[in-house]
Amino acid sequence: MTLSFKSLGLSEARVHQLEQLGFTTPTTIQTQAIPELLAGRDVVGQSQTGTGKTAAFSLPILEGIDPESRGVQALILTPTRELAQQVADAIRDFSGNRRMGVLTVYGGQSIERQIKSLERGVQIVVGTPGRIIDLLDRGDLKLDKVNWVVLDEADEMLSMGFIDDVQKILKQAPVDRKTACFSATMPRPIRDLVNQFLKSPVTVTVEQPKATPSRIDQRAYMVPRGSSKAKALLPIMELEDPESALIFVRTRKAAAELTSQLQAAGHSVDEYHGDLSQSQRERLLYRFRQNQVRWVVATDIAARGLDVDHLTHVINYDLPDQVESYIHRIGRTGRAGKTGTAISLIQPFDRRKLQLIERKVRQRLDVTKIPTRSQIEARRLEKLQDKLREALAGERMASFLPVVRDLSEEYDPLAIAAAALQMVYDQTQPPLTADFDYSVERPKVKRRIEKPYKSVAPNASR
Repeated sequence: MTLSFKSLGLSEARVHQLEQLGFTTPTTIQTQAIPELLAGRDVVGQSQTGTGKTAAFSLPILEGIDPESRGVQALILTPTRELAQQVADAIRDFSGNRRMGVLTVYGGQSIERQIKSLERGVQIVVGTPGRIIDLLDRGDLKLDKVNWVVLDEADEMLSMGFIDDVQKILKQAPVDRKTACFSATMPRPIRDLVNQFLKSPVTVTVEQPKATPSRIDQRAYMVPRGSSKAKALLPIMELEDPESALIFVRTRKAAAELTSQLQAAGHSVDEYHGDLSQSQRERLLYRFRQNQVRWVVATDIAARGLDVDHLTHVINYDLPDQVESYIHRIGRTGRAGKTGTAISLIQPFDRRKLQLIERKVRQRLDVTKIPTRSQIEARRLEKLQDKLREALAGERMASFLPVVRDLSEEYDPLAIAAAALQMVYDQTQPPLTADFDYSVERPKVKRRIEKPYKSVAPNASR
């Protein structure tokens, strides 16, 4: 039997608003969490982004909010400004009530403007712990009327060092409140937080999404010991040629450096990390969604706000420390019935991590060597053939037939076609700016590997 939002206990008006938005069938996390929250119970939800958890806690909150009261009645804590905005936007959509005030608060935004909004009166505040603390310390944010507190992506708030701020906020919230904690993973500090601040919580768990071969093609490239991963990535991206890719790195510095190297190689790429201003982040996200930027290099934390439907590739430039993070990363591609590709760069010391990942996804990842010169050339010629087929099916080709007819009196038609392709190839294919060097490998490995990529055009005399 398929459940409906109405069967979960939501009001007719709320169900109608959801139908207007195109929501007719609740997800697993919504089916489990909404009735418990409506019943006034505290809830611990373990689920990944993309499972519908925002609606799972937002809809019950909206059912209990009094839009006529100017006081803050619900407080939602998120690890990043991007997630705060996404949650606030979703709540506004789910509400459909113009009198409902939803305010996002985070650093990098005018605190005076946020204070003015609080003075005018809002019912729901969504924000990052640091800015929430600032407003509490100033006395501009009052929690005395708060009935709901939600911790969204609690494990990320822990990894960002917000756990002390979260505890401080929870201690200032009324004791007689309803609390929900959603987290992809449940490390010990989060379990301790739940035990301290939630009252007999109901635990709802959604099985973590598994990357399957039918949805996501997972592969790995082995970077030889002592070799540069940045140089190794260039031929990999040349061979894979992602339409749109999210490249995960460990640090902000690595994001900036790798972006510069890829841009220098002529690729359409930009960086996304915590050092960017809010306007810079929003501008990049818009450009990425509009296909004005093909690839984005990002850290895990910053990438929480980068949800793009058309993402074809996820590149793990640095493997994450947690297997769950790997699942979360690659789950950004292959959505809505589409297929996706997940590429990981690994080094010999990553073999243990790779084994854990393979155990989690229940499949072995094909590990190959960095692409060679002949592989790159073959890939370029393959793309050239595809473009040639498009040209042959077009109408403009007819205008060039007289040229071919004149030349065929002097040259073989096959030679004419080959010369034309060579001209196109030479003019359209940029040189690979960094050759991958296998010389750091032991001699026995070097002898087994084909000569590395050095030139960009096929050599007829070879």
